[in-house]
Amino acid sequence: MEFILGALNPIAFSFGGIQVHWYGIIIASAVVIATLLAVREAKRRRIDPDNIYDLILWALPVAIVSARTYYVIFEWGYYKNHLDEIIRVWDGGIAIYGALIGAGIVVYLFCRIKWIPVWLMLDVIAPVLIMAQGIGRWGNFMNQEAFGRITSLDFLQSLHLPQFIIQQMFINGAYRQPTFLYESMWDILGFIVLMSLRHRPNLFKQGEVFLTYVIWYSFGRFFVEGMRTDSLMLLGIRVSQWLSVILFFGAITLVILRRRMLKDRLPRYLDGNELAPK
Repeated sequence: MEFILGALNPIAFSFGGIQVHWYGIIIASAVVIATLLAVREAKRRRIDPDNIYDLILWALPVAIVSARTYYVIFEWGYYKNHLDEIIRVWDGGIAIYGALIGAGIVVYLFCRIKWIPVWLMLDVIAPVLIMAQGIGRWGNFMNQEAFGRITSLDFLQSLHLPQFIIQQMFINGAYRQPTFLYESMWDILGFIVLMSLRHRPNLFKQGEVFLTYVIWYSFGRFFVEGMRTDSLMLLGIRVSQWLSVILFFGAITLVILRRRMLKDRLPRYLDGNELAPK
Protein backbone atom coordinates (compact mmCIF):
# COMPACT_ATOMS: atom_id res chain seq x y z
CA MET A 1 0.00 0.00 0.00
CA GLU A 2 1.53 3.29 -1.03
CA PHE A 3 0.92 6.66 0.55
CA ILE A 4 0.78 9.61 -1.86
CA LEU A 5 1.28 13.12 -0.53
CA GLY A 6 -0.20 16.14 -2.21
CA ALA A 7 1.66 18.17 -4.80
CA LEU A 8 3.69 21.18 -3.72
CA ASN A 9 1.87 24.49 -3.78
CA PRO A 10 3.01 26.52 -6.83
CA ILE A 11 2.15 29.73 -4.95
CA ALA A 12 4.90 30.82 -2.56
CA PHE A 13 2.91 33.49 -0.72
CA SER A 14 0.28 36.17 -1.16
CA PHE A 15 0.84 39.86 -0.54
CA GLY A 16 -1.95 42.40 -0.67
CA GLY A 17 -4.11 40.07 -2.70
CA ILE A 18 -1.27 39.39 -5.16
CA GLN A 19 -0.12 35.81 -5.47
CA VAL A 20 3.61 35.27 -5.85
CA HIS A 21 4.41 32.03 -7.64
CA TRP A 22 7.45 29.87 -7.05
CA TYR A 23 7.91 29.83 -10.82
CA GLY A 24 8.58 33.56 -10.86
CA ILE A 25 10.83 33.45 -7.80
CA ILE A 26 12.97 30.69 -9.28
CA ILE A 27 13.29 32.40 -12.66
CA ALA A 28 14.14 35.73 -10.99
CA SER A 29 16.74 34.05 -8.79
CA ALA A 30 18.34 32.44 -11.85
CA VAL A 31 18.54 35.83 -13.57
CA VAL A 32 20.14 37.51 -10.54
CA ILE A 33 22.77 34.80 -10.11
CA ALA A 34 23.53 34.76 -13.84
CA THR A 35 23.88 38.54 -13.91
CA LEU A 36 26.32 38.61 -11.00
CA LEU A 37 28.49 35.91 -12.57
CA ALA A 38 28.35 37.62 -15.98
CA VAL A 39 29.50 40.90 -14.42
CA ARG A 40 32.44 39.11 -12.84
CA GLU A 41 33.47 37.61 -16.18
CA ALA A 42 32.90 40.92 -17.99
CA LYS A 43 35.49 42.54 -15.73
CA ARG A 44 37.99 39.83 -16.64
CA ARG A 45 37.33 40.55 -20.32
CA ARG A 46 37.52 44.31 -19.74
CA ILE A 47 33.88 44.93 -20.57
CA ASP A 48 32.25 47.68 -18.53
CA PRO A 49 29.95 45.93 -15.99
CA ASP A 50 27.33 48.62 -16.63
CA ASN A 51 26.96 47.17 -20.12
CA ILE A 52 25.90 43.85 -18.60
CA TYR A 53 23.25 45.53 -16.44
CA ASP A 54 21.99 47.56 -19.39
CA LEU A 55 21.89 44.48 -21.58
CA ILE A 56 19.84 42.57 -19.01
CA LEU A 57 17.36 45.44 -18.73
CA TRP A 58 16.74 45.26 -22.47
CA ALA A 59 17.09 41.53 -23.08
CA LEU A 60 15.03 40.17 -20.18
CA PRO A 61 11.62 41.67 -21.08
CA VAL A 62 12.17 40.89 -24.76
CA ALA A 63 13.11 37.30 -23.88
CA ILE A 64 9.96 36.85 -21.78
CA VAL A 65 7.70 38.27 -24.49
CA SER A 66 9.35 36.26 -27.27
CA ALA A 67 9.31 33.08 -25.18
CA ARG A 68 5.61 33.47 -24.52
CA THR A 69 4.88 34.44 -28.12
CA TYR A 70 6.75 31.36 -29.37
CA TYR A 71 4.73 29.13 -27.04
CA VAL A 72 1.37 30.71 -27.87
CA ILE A 73 2.01 30.44 -31.62
CA PHE A 74 2.46 26.68 -31.41
CA GLU A 75 -0.45 26.30 -28.98
CA TRP A 76 -2.76 28.66 -30.88
CA GLY A 77 -5.43 25.99 -31.14
CA TYR A 78 -5.97 26.46 -27.40
CA TYR A 79 -5.21 30.15 -26.93
CA LYS A 80 -7.48 31.37 -29.73
CA ASN A 81 -10.35 30.36 -27.47
CA HIS A 82 -8.65 31.60 -24.27
CA LEU A 83 -7.24 34.98 -25.20
CA ASP A 84 -7.33 36.18 -21.60
CA GLU A 85 -4.75 33.52 -20.66
CA ILE A 86 -2.09 34.63 -23.14
CA ILE A 87 -0.42 36.99 -20.65
CA ARG A 88 -0.48 34.50 -17.76
CA VAL A 89 3.24 33.69 -17.94
CA TRP A 90 3.32 33.04 -14.18
CA ASP A 91 1.43 29.81 -14.80
CA GLY A 92 4.23 28.58 -17.06
CA GLY A 93 4.07 28.11 -20.79
CA ILE A 94 7.17 29.90 -22.03
CA ALA A 95 9.55 28.32 -24.53
CA ILE A 96 13.28 28.61 -23.94
CA TYR A 97 14.07 28.64 -27.64
CA GLY A 98 11.73 31.59 -28.08
CA ALA A 99 13.54 33.38 -25.26
CA LEU A 100 16.93 32.68 -26.85
CA ILE A 101 15.79 34.02 -30.21
CA GLY A 102 14.50 37.27 -28.70
CA ALA A 103 17.47 37.74 -26.38
CA GLY A 104 19.91 36.92 -29.18
CA ILE A 105 18.53 39.73 -31.34
CA VAL A 106 18.87 42.17 -28.43
CA VAL A 107 22.46 41.07 -27.73
CA TYR A 108 23.42 41.61 -31.37
CA LEU A 109 21.85 45.07 -31.60
CA PHE A 110 23.16 46.13 -28.20
CA CYS A 111 26.73 45.12 -28.99
CA ARG A 112 26.62 46.86 -32.36
CA ILE A 113 25.44 50.09 -30.72
CA LYS A 114 28.01 49.86 -27.89
CA TRP A 115 30.88 48.78 -30.17
CA ILE A 116 31.40 45.56 -28.21
CA PRO A 117 32.48 42.45 -30.17
CA VAL A 118 29.33 40.32 -30.38
CA TRP A 119 31.19 37.02 -30.10
CA LEU A 120 33.04 38.28 -27.02
CA MET A 121 29.79 39.18 -25.28
CA LEU A 122 28.25 35.84 -26.22
CA ASP A 123 31.25 34.06 -24.72
CA VAL A 124 30.78 35.99 -21.49
CA ILE A 125 27.11 35.13 -21.08
CA ALA A 126 27.01 31.56 -22.46
CA PRO A 127 28.11 29.68 -19.29
CA VAL A 128 25.82 31.66 -16.99
CA LEU A 129 22.96 31.30 -19.46
CA ILE A 130 23.03 27.52 -19.34
CA MET A 131 23.28 27.69 -15.54
CA ALA A 132 20.17 29.90 -15.45
CA GLN A 133 18.37 27.43 -17.71
CA GLY A 134 19.22 24.62 -15.30
CA ILE A 135 17.87 26.57 -12.34
CA GLY A 136 14.81 27.70 -14.26
CA ARG A 137 13.70 24.11 -14.89
CA TRP A 138 12.82 23.92 -11.21
CA GLY A 139 10.10 26.46 -11.93
CA ASN A 140 8.63 23.84 -14.26
CA PHE A 141 8.92 21.37 -11.41
CA MET A 142 6.85 23.56 -9.11
CA ASN A 143 4.20 23.98 -11.81
CA GLN A 144 4.21 20.24 -12.61
CA GLU A 145 5.06 20.82 -16.27
CA ALA A 146 7.79 19.74 -18.69
CA PHE A 147 7.33 16.15 -17.50
CA GLY A 148 7.72 12.90 -19.36
CA ARG A 149 5.85 9.71 -20.03
CA ILE A 150 4.15 7.58 -17.41
CA THR A 151 6.54 5.53 -15.31
CA SER A 152 6.41 3.59 -12.06
CA LEU A 153 7.07 4.45 -8.45
CA ASP A 154 9.72 1.72 -8.38
CA PHE A 155 11.61 3.38 -11.23
CA LEU A 156 11.60 6.79 -9.55
CA GLN A 157 12.77 5.26 -6.30
CA SER A 158 15.53 3.42 -8.16
CA LEU A 159 16.93 6.85 -9.12
CA HIS A 160 17.32 7.61 -5.39
CA LEU A 161 15.35 10.81 -5.76
CA PRO A 162 14.22 12.78 -2.71
CA GLN A 163 10.63 12.07 -1.72
CA PHE A 164 9.47 15.60 -2.54
CA ILE A 165 10.51 15.12 -6.17
CA ILE A 166 8.80 11.74 -6.40
CA GLN A 167 5.54 13.08 -4.96
CA GLN A 168 5.62 16.06 -7.33
CA MET A 169 5.97 13.67 -10.27
CA PHE A 170 2.57 12.13 -9.47
CA ILE A 171 0.56 13.99 -12.12
CA ASN A 172 -2.93 13.26 -13.42
CA GLY A 173 -3.14 9.99 -11.53
CA ALA A 174 0.22 8.54 -12.58
CA TYR A 175 3.93 8.89 -11.92
CA ARG A 176 5.87 10.69 -14.64
CA GLN A 177 9.43 10.78 -15.90
CA PRO A 178 11.15 13.80 -14.28
CA THR A 179 12.38 15.23 -17.57
CA PHE A 180 12.70 18.66 -15.97
CA LEU A 181 15.35 17.12 -13.72
CA TYR A 182 17.21 15.43 -16.56
CA GLU A 183 17.52 18.71 -18.43
CA SER A 184 18.40 20.65 -15.30
CA MET A 185 21.22 18.24 -14.48
CA TRP A 186 22.49 18.37 -18.08
CA ASP A 187 22.49 22.17 -17.99
CA ILE A 188 24.30 22.39 -14.65
CA LEU A 189 26.88 19.88 -15.88
CA GLY A 190 27.32 22.02 -19.00
CA PHE A 191 27.88 25.06 -16.79
CA ILE A 192 30.59 23.22 -14.86
CA VAL A 193 32.27 22.06 -18.09
CA LEU A 194 32.26 25.53 -19.65
CA MET A 195 33.48 27.19 -16.46
CA SER A 196 36.29 24.64 -16.20
CA LEU A 197 37.44 25.06 -19.79
CA ARG A 198 36.86 28.65 -20.84
CA HIS A 199 40.00 30.10 -19.24
CA ARG A 200 42.40 27.41 -20.39
CA PRO A 201 45.06 29.05 -22.58
CA ASN A 202 44.66 28.66 -26.35
CA LEU A 203 41.74 26.23 -26.08
CA PHE A 204 39.02 28.51 -27.42
CA LYS A 205 38.99 31.16 -30.06
CA GLN A 206 36.58 34.04 -29.66
CA GLY A 207 33.00 32.86 -30.11
CA GLU A 208 33.71 29.21 -29.40
CA VAL A 209 32.65 29.28 -25.77
CA PHE A 210 29.20 30.27 -26.98
CA LEU A 211 29.21 27.75 -29.83
CA THR A 212 30.23 25.03 -27.37
CA TYR A 213 27.25 26.01 -25.24
CA VAL A 214 24.96 25.67 -28.27
CA ILE A 215 26.39 22.24 -29.10
CA TRP A 216 26.13 21.02 -25.51
CA TYR A 217 22.64 22.31 -24.82
CA SER A 218 21.07 21.25 -28.12
CA PHE A 219 22.53 17.74 -27.84
CA GLY A 220 20.99 17.15 -24.42
CA ARG A 221 17.74 18.91 -25.27
CA PHE A 222 17.17 16.64 -28.27
CA PHE A 223 17.03 13.52 -26.11
CA VAL A 224 15.13 15.06 -23.21
CA GLU A 225 12.57 16.56 -25.58
CA GLY A 226 11.95 13.11 -27.04
CA MET A 227 10.89 11.91 -23.58
CA ARG A 228 8.41 14.71 -22.89
CA THR A 229 4.66 14.50 -23.40
CA ASP A 230 3.98 18.24 -23.63
CA SER A 231 6.23 19.12 -26.57
CA LEU A 232 5.23 21.89 -28.95
CA MET A 233 4.28 20.24 -32.22
CA LEU A 234 4.12 21.33 -35.84
CA LEU A 235 2.75 18.94 -38.46
CA GLY A 236 3.38 16.05 -36.08
CA ILE A 237 7.00 17.04 -35.47
CA ARG A 238 8.49 18.04 -32.11
CA VAL A 239 9.59 21.60 -32.86
CA SER A 240 12.27 21.85 -30.16
CA GLN A 241 13.75 18.50 -31.07
CA TRP A 242 14.32 19.38 -34.70
CA LEU A 243 15.50 22.85 -33.79
CA SER A 244 18.05 21.16 -31.54
CA VAL A 245 19.31 19.13 -34.50
CA ILE A 246 19.69 22.28 -36.62
CA LEU A 247 21.52 24.14 -33.86
CA PHE A 248 23.79 21.21 -33.01
CA PHE A 249 25.08 20.65 -36.53
CA GLY A 250 24.96 24.36 -37.34
CA ALA A 251 27.23 25.23 -34.41
CA ILE A 252 29.70 22.45 -35.26
CA THR A 253 29.78 23.58 -38.88
CA LEU A 254 30.33 27.18 -37.83
CA VAL A 255 33.27 26.26 -35.59
CA ILE A 256 34.91 24.39 -38.48
CA LEU A 257 34.26 27.09 -41.07
CA ARG A 258 35.43 29.93 -38.84
CA ARG A 259 38.69 28.12 -38.07
CA ARG A 260 39.34 27.30 -41.70
CA MET A 261 38.30 30.57 -43.29
CA LEU A 262 39.40 33.09 -40.66
CA LYS A 263 42.35 31.16 -39.21
CA ASP A 264 44.72 33.60 -37.49
CA ARG A 265 42.20 36.43 -37.66
CA LEU A 266 40.21 34.76 -34.89
CA PRO A 267 41.55 36.00 -31.53
CA ARG A 268 42.46 33.27 -29.04
CA TYR A 269 41.88 33.48 -25.34
CA LEU A 270 45.46 33.40 -24.13
CA ASP A 271 44.54 33.80 -20.46
CA GLY A 272 41.70 34.86 -18.23
CA ASN A 273 42.15 38.55 -18.90
CA GLU A 274 42.75 38.65 -22.63
CA LEU A 275 40.61 41.03 -24.65
CA ALA A 276 40.02 40.68 -28.36
CA PRO A 277 41.63 43.53 -30.29
CA LYS A 278 39.32 46.37 -31.20
